Amino acid sequence: MPERTLIIIKPDAMQRALAGKIITRFEEKGFQLVAAKVMVASSELAAKHYAVHKDKPFFEGLCKNFSSSAIMVMVWQGNNIIELSRKLMGATFAQDAQPGTIRGDYSCTKGFNLVHGSDSPESAKYEISLYFDEDEIADYNLSNSRWLND
Repeated sequence: MPERTLIIIKPDAMQRALAGKIITRFEEKGFQLVAAKVMVASSELAAKHYAVHKDKPFFEGLCKNFSSSAIMVMVWQGNNIIELSRKLMGATFAQDAQPGTIRGDYSCTKGFNLVHGSDSPESAKYEISLYFDEDEIADYNLSNSRWLND
């Protein structure tokens, strides 16, 4: 089975109507979207999502921003997707992100970086479980798709 990752389009990107452009980047890379939903994260969910940062000074602001308005949470799959999607997103902060990456092309401030992606297979499994039940994730194989075989 291909590797899976959680990608989240954060409130700043949703408010700027960048969801379609971000999704297109992942589709054009050849990744498969297997689950998606738009929601507003509770402060409790934000705290669980960012639990690895709970002792850092920016934790409270990070959680507050994350739960401030709509986000789009997605599960994507593909070969080596975690490493490749992190390259596609670019460096965390706008000033460090290279042109051609999502953050390099669309992010303009240090505090708002548009998109989140899991950083390891372990964090992907944990993060996906925060947002999706297993039966909400599609299991499909493009080689078996009718449109490829007709």
